[in-house]
Amino acid sequence: MAVEQTDAQLVSRCRSGDPGAWNEFVERFSRYVYAICGRGFRLPQQDAEDVFQEVFARAFERLHDLRSDDAVRPWLAQLTRRLSIDRLRLLARDAPSETDPDEQEVEDVLATLDDAMTVRAALDKVGDPCREILDRFFCRDESYHTIGDMLDIPAGTIASRISRCLEKVRAELDGRSRASRPS
Repeated sequence: MAVEQTDAQLVSRCRSGDPGAWNEFVERFSRYVYAICGRGFRLPQQDAEDVFQEVFARAFERLHDLRSDDAVRPWLAQLTRRLSIDRLRLLARDAPSETDPDEQEVEDVLATLDDAMTVRAALDKVGDPCREILDRFFCRDESYHTIGDMLDIPAGTIASRISRCLEKVRAELDGRSRASRPS
């Protein structure tokens, strides 16, 4: 089973010119960036796509300016915020709006997105079959019976598997939070 690289390792590969690293970079952060544009700033789809493209174009050009490879996620979030706000200002000039996003609401959405990315990374770390079972149950809202049929597992076994998999994810998240605390 392939071990998931940290964000810092992926940034390092991008900086060194690894041909596949940039595609992995975009794939890893694309949902995060697009969610900030769409959910956080409520940009219309076309504008969100334009900001999305601009974020990754600038990231490609300026990745060498990043002070710490570990800080790529907040760096991308800040870049996306700035470009989204610029787009909102441009839209406001064309058609004034009374529904500018509340700054606290945007921060709450960004915190939720950060949490979701952390959970997704923990799911990737624990790997299959846990990732598959938890994704089907929590994200796709599939029943025990449906999951059991798809994975060829008795439906009565699904609840215990979900419980064990949640413990693995919880342990992974606890390990991440301990590792990120200063000594």
